[in-house]
Amino acid sequence: MPLLCIMTFMEPALFDELDRMLPGASPAAALDFLIGEFRRRGEYALLFEAKLMKRRAELGVPLIQTAPLPEDKRAAYDETVIATARETGALFLAEGNIERAWPYFRAIGEHGPVRDAIGKYGPGEDDDPEGIIDIAYQQGVYPAKGLALILSRHGMCRAITVFGMYGSATEREECAVLLIANLYQELRDNLKGVVERHEGERPASESIAELIGGREWLFGEYDYYIDTSHLSSVIQYAADITDRTALGQIRELCCYGRRLSVNFRIQGHPPFENIYEDYDAYAAALLGDGTEDAIAHFRRKVEESDVEETLAAQVLVQLLLKLNRESEAMELALERLAHKAPNEISCPPAMHLCRMAGDYEALRRLAREKGDVLSYAAAALESRG
Repeated sequence: MPLLCIMTFMEPALFDELDRMLPGASPAAALDFLIGEFRRRGEYALLFEAKLMKRRAELGVPLIQTAPLPEDKRAAYDETVIATARETGALFLAEGNIERAWPYFRAIGEHGPVRDAIGKYGPGEDDDPEGIIDIAYQQGVYPAKGLALILSRHGMCRAITVFGMYGSATEREECAVLLIANLYQELRDNLKGVVERHEGERPASESIAELIGGREWLFGEYDYYIDTSHLSSVIQYAADITDRTALGQIRELCCYGRRLSVNFRIQGHPPFENIYEDYDAYAAALLGDGTEDAIAHFRRKVEESDVEETLAAQVLVQLLLKLNRESEAMELALERLAHKAPNEISCPPAMHLCRMAGDYEALRRLAREKGDVLSYAAAALESRG
């Protein structure tokens, strides 16, 4: 469990004092002296190394470790390493030094104390939070807080880019919701400012849909109120979230986007070619607002697509699963995706969907068609239960 020891130059007086005590002192006494000095001076990296050196002395192994410890002493030494790393990390955290604390907690697999400290962190005017951002977001200790720090320091463009490139598997929805909320607020505030300048009074409404309702003058040929690339990027998070507030905000952002002139329309990828119409339908389905119409919307896209073009089918399967309509998802997958290998699609494969829907007869038929005798046997055996 190697940790970087940051060596610090010590003044000659400490060496002189150590020289005076070494002739008559035991290894434990000499090291206890240094441990006390390092703790008093706040030299916690050296404190860590000194405590491990003392433990090596107690175990009767070389003080400077150049080879692996004997097998019969390793467990006892590792216990000390873990406890000392935890103590050292806590000392750095007590001083507000998250970046110095992190290597010690990372080495023992304990992220909780650092996550808690990051949760309370608020950069001052002279602080450079880049190290905290790296720990929080890139290293996955607290992605949502890391993304919030990116937003506050670098703005929406950088936050969207980072999320797109290094989207964390953990807290992905929380990060997406944060981006949606920030873009929604930015657009709402911009619209309020424009309305106030035009009408002489700042509107009280906090809803984008209400702010643009009845104000056709907002949408001239060259009028827009937020970066359209940010808008199109954020709207696409509708497929990743379940948060109802965020889904409602997506719908209002789509409502705004549909009012923009053709100069600011961005073409999406199938089956979301018309991003403002298609993602609005997706979000509406998840909110239970015209769900059947939304499903029919995407079924038409499936039917209009080539048999080898399965993106629309994959999206609809995912949507049906989110709506707890496993049987319909299974039927669609059997019709459109059965020929695809699991690594070729982004939704569960047809066999898994048969199992999810509890249709063992369909699973047996599919397994036989694919020559998968093991899945065939599993379906037959499970159906007995």
